[in-house]
This record gives sequence, structure tokens and C-alpha cells, in this order.
Amino acid sequence: METAPAALGCCVVQETRLDTARIRAARRVIDPIFLDTPLYRCEALEPDLGCTVSIKLETANPVRSFKARGTEVVASLLADKGSPAVVCASAGNLGQALAWSGRGRGLDVTVVASRFAPAAKLDRIRGLDARLELVDGDFDMARERAAAVALYNGIRLVEDSLDIETCEGAATIGLELVDTVPSFDAVLIALGGGALATGVGHVVKACAPEVEVICVQPLGAPAMTHSWRQRRVVTTDSTDTIADGVAGRRPIPAVLDDLLLVADDAVLVQEASIIAGMRMLLDHAGLVVEPSAALGIAAILEDRDRFAGRHVATIVCGSNVDMDAYHRWVGAAPIHR
Repeated sequence: METAPAALGCCVVQETRLDTARIRAARRVIDPIFLDTPLYRCEALEPDLGCTVSIKLETANPVRSFKARGTEVVASLLADKGSPAVVCASAGNLGQALAWSGRGRGLDVTVVASRFAPAAKLDRIRGLDARLELVDGDFDMARERAAAVALYNGIRLVEDSLDIETCEGAATIGLELVDTVPSFDAVLIALGGGALATGVGHVVKACAPEVEVICVQPLGAPAMTHSWRQRRVVTTDSTDTIADGVAGRRPIPAVLDDLLLVADDAVLVQEASIIAGMRMLLDHAGLVVEPSAALGIAAILEDRDRFAGRHVATIVCGSNVDMDAYHRWVGAAPIHR
């Protein structure tokens, strides 16, 4: 399926950096193993949540997250140009995805990450033959170091969410979402750097503008949500959340501009709700997920009245989680009834 039938009627969202035609074309360079991921109604979740819930499962692939949709586009372009090397900063998932995509195309991949990132993610990056450099700081410090490595070596720096390929690769999820029957009336999207939210949001607003696009971020990492609400970049000094995949402090202005055009709302959720969402996905859907992937369920738990009687889609965006930490969190999580 190269182009979803529903996507044929998409209008142009001219104000964003994204292009719907390029998003459709991206499907031709993304390995099919990352495309047409499961999308299904999860009735077992519905009694506790009070609404119809559909899951878009982005974990059943070699890197266990949606990120390879974007890195496949990046790596394809670099290989076509004969570029030999590439570097990125990563909280863990982008690094795995770029390592996987680069290895298949003969690229020399360097990933810069925080030494405090989950060990499972760092081990997998090494296992995919990437060069891994660790910094004594958070993700935003890793971004600074990756930029310095790129400048010093004269190689391509991949900046998640800023580089349009990462957004348009993620946007292919949106093409698959809008080709659904029956249609949903809201989509809940984890919000970190913004590639997933702006990508999926662009397609949804172009092809199904009546669907509400709701971004979800942890209360302990609120920079992008505060920026969306205030319509200007708001940075924070630190983050405090188990959802490491969305724990950025410094939003990218161009990404915020796109988000302002495609998001209907941005909400913050508590850590206890994220843990409860992870537990519900395990108990009722049989899914082991990382905290970022449970943000959509957490948002429903915190505002059941808002979603009561509605059909909500949520993107389960990753399952790269440290299992020792997972057992600590989920073992103590209350079940909301």
C-alpha cells in the first residue's frame, strides 16, 4: 500500500515545514518492516478508561520504536549522496534507529548519549555496531556534543525533530491512521522533541481535520507544552520524569512553530498516571512499554470526562525499557477502576 486511499483527499497544510507529497514518497524508502504497523481496537482497556480505545503499535520492529521511520529516510538520502558518516544525539531510541538504518546502508554511525540513559538502550546501540560516546549530563548536553562532533569531523548531524526527514518519516504513521474505518475522533501523541507530534499532526490535520490532535507530556518535563501554551520557546533548567524519551529542556523554535499549527491541545500528566498506564497496557493489552508509550493512556486516566464515549487512538511509540526499573514501577502501580 503506497498511498492510503484516505490520504488522496488530503489538503495542503502550507504553513508547516512538512510536505504531504514527500511524506507519501517516504514510504518508498522506509524498510517495509517498519510500515503498516498494527492498529486495533483494544476492548480490554475500555471498561477502565470509559471510552473506545484504538492502539497504533510502533514497537513490533527491530528497534522497538517508531524512530526508524525517520532514520530510514535520513540514511537513504545520505547513501544516495555517498556520505560516509553521520552523528546524532539520542535519549536511546533515535540512536538505535539510526544505527540500524546506517548499518544497512554502509554508513559510519556515531551516537552521543547521556551515560544516565537506560542501559538497555545503550547496549542495543552498541549491538548495532554504532560508535557510542557518553556525556556526563542530560540529552540536551548530548545534543551540544553531537553538534561539536559533526563540526569537527565534517559529517552530517541528524537532529531529531529539527531535521524534516525525522518528522516526515514519523508522519507516515499519520497516513496509516487516517485510513481507518470506523474513524477515531481524537489522537493522543507523546510529545518530546516534536517529530512524532508534528509529523502525525500534520497528516491528521491535512486529511482528517475534524480529528482532535492532543499532545501529552510528563509534568516533570514540560518545556514543549509550556512553549505551546505560551506560543514561544520556554526552556527549563532540568527534568524529573521516568519518561526519558521525552525529557527535553530546550524546544526547537522551528518545531514549535509547526506544533502550534497542528496541535489542538497539549496536556501534562503525573508520573503516577504514566506508571498506571504502563500497568494497564501490560494487564489488559499484554504490552511491555517504556514510559513515553503510556502517555496517551495516562492522559485518559487523568481526564476521563473529556474522553467519555469518544473513540480515541493512541500511539504506543516504544518498548525500550530497563526491565529492572520496569518491574519496580509496574509492580507498585495502582489499577484505576
